Amino acid sequence: MITLLSKQTQIWMILVSLLLGLILIAWPKSSFSQSVASQERVAGVLAIDKLAIQDGTVTGELRNKSSHALRDVQLLINYVWLWKNERHPGKDDPGRSIYYSVPGELSVGGSNRFQYTPSPPLPKRMDGSFQISVSIAGYTEVIPQSR
Repeated sequence: MITLLSKQTQIWMILVSLLLGLILIAWPKSSFSQSVASQERVAGVLAIDKLAIQDGTVTGELRNKSSHALRDVQLLINYVWLWKNERHPGKDDPGRSIYYSVPGELSVGGSNRFQYTPSPPLPKRMDGSFQISVSIAGYTEVIPQSR
């Protein structure tokens, strides 16, 4: 059964839709702000200390240098494969990049040890070596709400 709406009903639906759209646009946003920070800004908030790398396993300590608690810290661990003969590299590059989420919250001035062991383990090969680097990829700064 096909029913046709009257012109008056169609106009009412358009007006109500426009009104709801305006209300939603003007509604205060309760989402969390995200921003891309410079390396200098990140260095003023969070530091990686006592970094050690052995057989691909990365250990270290995160130190909170900000005036707020931090959580959801993510590290970017790059395993870059360097061929012994870069002019004639092989076809199987075992390099990889990992985002590692460090568990726990860092209180103001606090520190937290972390350890990441690659799974599967890095291959033992004779045709090159790994260059491993660790950097801070992201974090959440817990800023108390003020009223």
